[in-house]
Amino acid sequence: MTGGGSSSTRRAAAAARSRGRPSDASEPEPDARRAAAAAARRRGRGDHGPLRLMDLSPRTLALLGIASFALMSVAFVAYTGGWWEEVEAEGAATLRTVMRSITPLQAPRMMDLPQLQGDHKESLYWGTYRPNVYLGIRSRTPLSLIAGLMWIGLKNGQYFLRHVCQDSDELSSYGWTAHNGRDYGRQLLVDHGLFLTTSFLKEKGEGSGYGGDWAVRLDANSERSSDGTTHLFFYIADEQGKSIAMGSHVPSSGGPVLLASGSHEDIGDWELYLRSEDNLEIHRAGFKSTSMHNLSDLVQQAVATNAMQTGNLNLPDMTEDSSNIMIYQVSIKTAAQIDIVFLSGSASKNPTIEDRISKLTGPMLSTRLESKQKEFDERYDKIFNANNKIDSKELSVGRAALSNLLGGIGYFYGQSKIALPKGFTQKNGDKYIPYWPAALYTAVPSRSFFPRGFLWDEGFHQLVIWRWDVHISMDIIGHWLDLLNSDGWIPREQILGAEALSKVPEEFVLQYPSNGNPPTLFLVIRDFASGIHAKQFSDDEAEKISTFLERAYIRLNSWFQWFNSTQSGKYEGTFYWHGRDNTTTRELNPKTLTSGLDDYPRASHPNDEERHVDLRCWMLLATNCIRSIAEFLKMDSALEKDYYKMSNQLSDFGTLNKFHLDDKTGAYFDYGNHTEKVRLRWYDVQDKDTMRRELLRETLQPPQLQLVPHVGYVSLFPFMMGAIPPESWVLEKQLDLISNTSILWTDYGLRSLSRTSSVYMKRNTEHDPPYWRGAIWINMNYMTLSALHHYAHEDGPYKVRAGELYDKLRSNLIRNIVQNYHETGFFWENYDQKNKGKGKGARSFTGWTSLLVLIMAESYPTLHR
Repeated sequence: MTGGGSSSTRRAAAAARSRGRPSDASEPEPDARRAAAAAARRRGRGDHGPLRLMDLSPRTLALLGIASFALMSVAFVAYTGGWWEEVEAEGAATLRTVMRSITPLQAPRMMDLPQLQGDHKESLYWGTYRPNVYLGIRSRTPLSLIAGLMWIGLKNGQYFLRHVCQDSDELSSYGWTAHNGRDYGRQLLVDHGLFLTTSFLKEKGEGSGYGGDWAVRLDANSERSSDGTTHLFFYIADEQGKSIAMGSHVPSSGGPVLLASGSHEDIGDWELYLRSEDNLEIHRAGFKSTSMHNLSDLVQQAVATNAMQTGNLNLPDMTEDSSNIMIYQVSIKTAAQIDIVFLSGSASKNPTIEDRISKLTGPMLSTRLESKQKEFDERYDKIFNANNKIDSKELSVGRAALSNLLGGIGYFYGQSKIALPKGFTQKNGDKYIPYWPAALYTAVPSRSFFPRGFLWDEGFHQLVIWRWDVHISMDIIGHWLDLLNSDGWIPREQILGAEALSKVPEEFVLQYPSNGNPPTLFLVIRDFASGIHAKQFSDDEAEKISTFLERAYIRLNSWFQWFNSTQSGKYEGTFYWHGRDNTTTRELNPKTLTSGLDDYPRASHPNDEERHVDLRCWMLLATNCIRSIAEFLKMDSALEKDYYKMSNQLSDFGTLNKFHLDDKTGAYFDYGNHTEKVRLRWYDVQDKDTMRRELLRETLQPPQLQLVPHVGYVSLFPFMMGAIPPESWVLEKQLDLISNTSILWTDYGLRSLSRTSSVYMKRNTEHDPPYWRGAIWINMNYMTLSALHHYAHEDGPYKVRAGELYDKLRSNLIRNIVQNYHETGFFWENYDQKNKGKGKGARSFTGWTSLLVLIMAESYPTLHR
């Protein structure tokens, strides 16, 4: 749809999450990428204009590599069409590298664990697993039946089709007010005077097929002053392409109407019914297509064409032969309640069909929904101990944060596109090679901006989700770990399938196997391990978590070894994020997207002398986690001893301080080739026969090896990880940095970069506004709160002060997020430290902003040095 007033913000946020220019492959420059993104939106990639009436270790794998090389080569040739034939002897090593990058890790799959199969797997078969649309249902299978909702919105006298979540629709609010991640959800959408409530319920009853039955209730009420007609569209489609039989389109007097029927290999025969006591007008259309991401286009074109021919804003009541997409338009003139029920495993003469329909529609559905809402509220209060810690106004926001995170869980299937090394191209012109086909069950940061999996975000998501449902959390983490390739690498952004691809311009899709991302899943692994040690779980949960960690051990080890071998520094025990651009002339400070902190300032002139303190801390977390797993699994191997040794090395406080501590400020800094004397200035640049102005970097003083003097989130990483002894003078200095209003403290949370920094709130290029250069981010504030809470309970001279700062920071964060939610109807990507804490960046961002739930509950990890 056409963009709204926030389009510039959208471009900045989307680009910031998608950009990156690794050293071993070429990508478009920022200007070109933004132009491409704009062009993609104009082509209608998900947007629509107004509706016009026209057990193996890496060492073992290395030994197996020689034996399997021939077999892999044969498969590779068949897979790529012979690209390798053009590679000279010089490229043989490159070929092997490329082959490894698209080869799964040879280790038992996480998703083959018995506890993730059977009843557990069936219980999660259906769900609201299409987070990029306002209401989308699918199963956790590669080729699914999919269902969803569209409607015609009215804005400024023009009709717009609503389907895909996007800010340009300018909905006053949308999001789940309740969702349990399994079988129940309730969502409110407010669109310029149209109020829609969508409820989802799933259950397995007598006669149900695999995965059970589900129902959707639509409550619609319009306050619009036009013709008063509300047009809703509900569709069902088969991704396998199997034809769907069209049912009736004539509403009965209160009884169920069979809309469609068909069959699917997983669930057998199925039927879709509609029931409503209200006065409805129903129209329909059927299409034959395999392009499910273009459903909006099909509906928009069909309605617009029919409107030009008949003057009516309706579907044409026509179906194509062998249609596998059925769309039903329900038009109402007053408030209405519509129930749609899907029955799996149905048979035409099954005597339980009528009972099953009755249980999932009308008064019985109302009773079930009320019961599920009560269960959700009680479970939330019990798990997060909410009533004793926050007031009712805050409680509703906490529930919404959790619900939007759980309601944003999606299922994706497809192949990542892996960039070929610079200078290599396939015969067909492609500069990428596909990963193996893979499934991913994951939460997403934002349904509108980032409706797909992001590796570093997911660890923060799971900190919330495991406390709600540890079985769902293990399922999600298992899917991610199964994406490890034979080198131990996971693509950091998962763009799988046509629906996910439809939201991302092609230029941003490629993944680079030299690029890492913070291994935040270890945050959750740490919670699992410490929770078992503290007997925090039930016997059944503890047994399943132990089995899970035992299976995960090989994969976690491979993941760690990838970091240890590819992101290591020049000296033992040092690390830096590889892939920074050391040739750029456009960036004030070359970005480090692999760190997750994007434009946070690092050394001004990247080279292999760099040392990044945040990566060192992530490595410490990883070693401690793997060591803990080995201990409680009673492993006694050389590998376990190696982790014990590395854990001790990375925990050494003296070494940490030697590499990263500034004695004067007590801040931890990166180290590298750096100068503060850089700026952006305009130059006249000759471009063929014309002159153009370009904003380029000017270095006024040669860089030298030194600590990089920028105080911000990175400076607090050792503190966040609990790596500072509670009696150390450094801890006092860290508390000084946190509490100083000229540095990090604000009344709304901790800013990401000190006001005293030379790049505070400065643009990185002509087109890149500051991102991690001042704004308040909830994930880093949560980690800081965790550390303050830790030190407030550790004996030492700074215990009381840590507790005081903890109370103030917690109060500020809760107050600001809750106030923004009540004022805007949304959670935000980050918050503006300069403008009274107002939300900014992506809205409807309930990824790590949902950590609000844990802040309210005062639920933090146990930090051990």
